[in-house]
Amino acid sequence: MNRRDTLKSLILGSVAAGFVLNGCSPNTSSSTKLPKLADNNLYGRTTAEKLRDKKLFSETFFNEHELLTIATLCDIILPKNDKYGSATDAGVKEFIAFIVKDMVYQQTPLRGGLMWLDNYSNKLYSKEFVNCSPKEQLHICDQIAFPGKTKPALKQGEKFFTRMRNLTLTGYFTSKMGIKDLGYKGNTPNVWDGVPEEVLKDHGMKYDKKWLAKCVNQDKRDIAAKWDDKGNLIS
Repeated sequence: MNRRDTLKSLILGSVAAGFVLNGCSPNTSSSTKLPKLADNNLYGRTTAEKLRDKKLFSETFFNEHELLTIATLCDIILPKNDKYGSATDAGVKEFIAFIVKDMVYQQTPLRGGLMWLDNYSNKLYSKEFVNCSPKEQLHICDQIAFPGKTKPALKQGEKFFTRMRNLTLTGYFTSKMGIKDLGYKGNTPNVWDGVPEEVLKDHGMKYDKKWLAKCVNQDKRDIAAKWDDKGNLIS
């Protein structure tokens, strides 16, 4: 099982309930500049909610360097594969940028964690995290990505990485791409072609061919049946 499948199994299981957040994911952008607020009349918000959303979207919390670091971490946590894009392709960076304004208690631990990450990266490689090679970045993440196995001196980094992982998965698997990746169909009508033949035989029953042709014809599934006063099928 690869990393994406492992994360997907967590989302589908009960573990996911502990970190799913209520938030909205703006449009995807691959740059560090965040997208402008779209017409929020399209998503059923009250007037007060629209005004609050507009205010939050107009504010800025993370700087360019912080957003670039967040984007890098998101794609380390959930990289693209041959079928679906990465976390940043799904707009997770923008999701996190919005969440810290919507949930202000996220601001200090995230900004503090980003500072910790750069500080630790400088100690190891004399450069900030985003300037490290992919191999160096993975080496840093491997030291803080597994709760219970982290060295005591790196516990702050572990807490930060866990928070980033939770936000990344929440952002991705509540995006259009992530929902498609999960294979979630929602309330999709199925196709009913009658009681299975083996079941009918078990009960000594069978369909009348004329009735079957009219009522279990999927080409006419949207046409209501008509009956006469005696209960006979007309069409």
